[in-house]
Amino acid sequence: MSGTAHSMRSVARLAAIQALYQMEVSGAGVEAVIREFADHRFDQGVEGDAPTEGDTLASADEAFFAELVRGVVGAQREIDSAVVKRLAAGWRLERLDATVRAILRAGAFELAHRADVPTEVVIDEYVELAKSFFEGPEPGFVNGALDAVAQDVRPR
Repeated sequence: MSGTAHSMRSVARLAAIQALYQMEVSGAGVEAVIREFADHRFDQGVEGDAPTEGDTLASADEAFFAELVRGVVGAQREIDSAVVKRLAAGWRLERLDATVRAILRAGAFELAHRADVPTEVVIDEYVELAKSFFEGPEPGFVNGALDAVAQDVRPR
């Protein structure tokens, strides 16, 4: 397996965002989506072509990916509550873009359940993911929301 542990986790986070989004829009179950990624997305070219250098999800930490996806689904009530608590008054999670919801849920899960990953790493990773999906205010929103969630779930 190629790639550093850090880059493998970064790819796993990206895949987890994609999987959570896919589950939300399609209604697919968690195990079916994890299996699909394992069977068809990892070790494959991004569009299903033969893998080419820099164009694969082969360097994902698949165990970390599965932990993130299962963890978000298993703790979704708790995670959503932590995120909603920090949204502006009157905002509901449903008002957010589905990709932003997936990013916030995965980030909040890591903050609440992966104490071994430093707060700054979690926030930076998900802000960078937001930048890869959005050019507007969303990365700043993700930064502020996850920083606020971190204050609640990781006492300093």
